[in-house]
Amino acid sequence: MAAEKETVTNAMRLLTAAGIEYTAKEYKVDESDLSGVHAAQMLGLDPETVFKTLVLRGEKKGLMVCVLPVELNVSLKKLAKAAGDKKVEMIAMKELLPLTGYIRGGCSPIGMKKKFPTYIDETALLCDTISVSAGQRGVQILLSPDDLIAYVEGIVGDYSE
Repeated sequence: MAAEKETVTNAMRLLTAAGIEYTAKEYKVDESDLSGVHAAQMLGLDPETVFKTLVLRGEKKGLMVCVLPVELNVSLKKLAKAAGDKKVEMIAMKELLPLTGYIRGGCSPIGMKKKFPTYIDETALLCDTISVSAGQRGVQILLSPDDLIAYVEGIVGDYSE
């Protein structure tokens, strides 16, 4: 009987290469509910520690990434101000894969095709460990928020509402 092969994503390979400690957790994906709250429930994690990755476009500054708790919504005004832009908006879903290399429900702030400015909600600093997508639906990476912030050169602030 063959052993189940453990999933290794590009985000995991990058963290390993950087010497950053993390734990990977997998869960069965429900295609009808790709929400981060559902992922938290499936993994038995507090939703306040599970963070989603959103990709937005600024009117002048271009593409940016925002990482915030799954239960919160991004404040477009706060993010625009932090980015030095007048207006930001979510990118169209069809743009996600070509721009980042990731699909909805599996978008990680680690290992996108290009390096974009990454804004991490300050609530991450309230947690010892946070969870972000490993770059594949059904796989999460648990790591220190400080390690994530350092790795993606994250800009920490209040970006939620």
